[in-house]
Amino acid sequence: MKEDEPVSAHRKGKIKKRKQTSQYEKMTRTPISKLILALSVPAIISMLVTNIYNLVDTAFVGQLGTSASGAVGIVFGFMAIIQAVGFMFGQGAGSILSRSLGRRDRESASAHASAGFFSSFLFGILISAIGFIWLDDIVMFLGSTATIAPFAKTYIFYILIATPFMCSSLTLNNFLRYEGKASLGMIGLMAGAVLNMAGDPILMFGFHMEIAGAGLSTALSQGVSWGILLWMFLSGKTESKISFKNARKITLRMFLNIAATGFPSMLRQGLNSLTTVLLNAQCAAYGDAAVAAMSIVSRIIFFAFSIALGIGQGFQPVSAFNYGAGKYSRIRKGFVFTALVSEGIILLGSAALVIFSGGLIALFRDDPDVIEIGTRALVLQALATLVLPPCMTTEMLFQSTGKRLGATLLSAVRSGLLFIPSLMILSSLRGLSGIQEAQPVSLLLSVPITVIFAVWFFRKLPKDDIEDHLPESDQNTDP
Repeated sequence: MKEDEPVSAHRKGKIKKRKQTSQYEKMTRTPISKLILALSVPAIISMLVTNIYNLVDTAFVGQLGTSASGAVGIVFGFMAIIQAVGFMFGQGAGSILSRSLGRRDRESASAHASAGFFSSFLFGILISAIGFIWLDDIVMFLGSTATIAPFAKTYIFYILIATPFMCSSLTLNNFLRYEGKASLGMIGLMAGAVLNMAGDPILMFGFHMEIAGAGLSTALSQGVSWGILLWMFLSGKTESKISFKNARKITLRMFLNIAATGFPSMLRQGLNSLTTVLLNAQCAAYGDAAVAAMSIVSRIIFFAFSIALGIGQGFQPVSAFNYGAGKYSRIRKGFVFTALVSEGIILLGSAALVIFSGGLIALFRDDPDVIEIGTRALVLQALATLVLPPCMTTEMLFQSTGKRLGATLLSAVRSGLLFIPSLMILSSLRGLSGIQEAQPVSLLLSVPITVIFAVWFFRKLPKDDIEDHLPESDQNTDP
């Protein structure tokens, strides 16, 4: 038996090498449209299921009253903070590991994956600790009214317990996407979302926990999703490996590189959280109905945009991997394809939202004031999303190729730098109507800025592809 062991190890090595080569060829030779769509489908399914859960959760909580429905918007703002950390480490380390795999440097990819995962989990613990210490202050800071606060605090309590798992789950899912294995991420996210949807009615109404049941259901489902996603990396189903051994290779330079690359995502999500807080605060002056209405609109819009966003998420690993491999023509083709396909999807989605706007709001809260406020806001935002696809694709292009400054500026412009002043100015001039108009106005203003960045990028991108690659053993430098 001992004589067979070296042969077996050699055979396993050959199989492993063949899988790596196969993945490289898949990412650099598969026709762009086919590759992006293949990588987009799992991302779209994951996002649709997750967003269906968000909408179902909103509908269930809405049965508890307008104040409870408003609490969902408050919690949504807090969860944006959690997402900011998860996406920063996920997009940062993910972009680097994908470019490393494009250069066939699996050692660097595994080291960055481990660094990103453990950093995300530890930062999640920090957020949780801060949240428990200043829970009352955080709820009011997020824009809660006196009547919404009790519901929001109950809900957030359970979210805080699950925060480390929520942060690192988002990070792991981004790693899988950047490896070109979004279908594995889909399994973990869908399992959690389905469990969450089943748990809501059971815990809220079956066990009479009401809004606490919604929070507990979310916490439990996030733990299950985290376990499944982590198992993908521990069971050998991925190119990069997460382990304590790889974690020992973490250096300050590596951590800062990950943080800097992922900072645009952190900034985007952080500004989303800030804008949600400001939006809730402005709406609070007009009562719980206004807070509930804008919360419902935000979730509907995000659901409608999720398919187009899924196409963009399919483009990200293609862009990063081929940039690392020097296949620049594939990046150009992928950008055009992604922008056009996502624009077509948004066009259909926006038309449906405009036509059925009133009925959609009523599904979540049958309150005349909520319906009136939400319907106008939904129509305006649905029309404005028509300009989102090229903006989204350009932002993803910059981040996936490691253009940190450009990605950071684009994230800041689209997520807050234009929206915050628009909200402040329009709300003071036009009251509630101005609040409804702020997001559409800021989106329109971001278009010319995005066009300038996209033109600059493609003028700088090399025109000729790099045909061949150095052997894996020669690729030991950090990306």
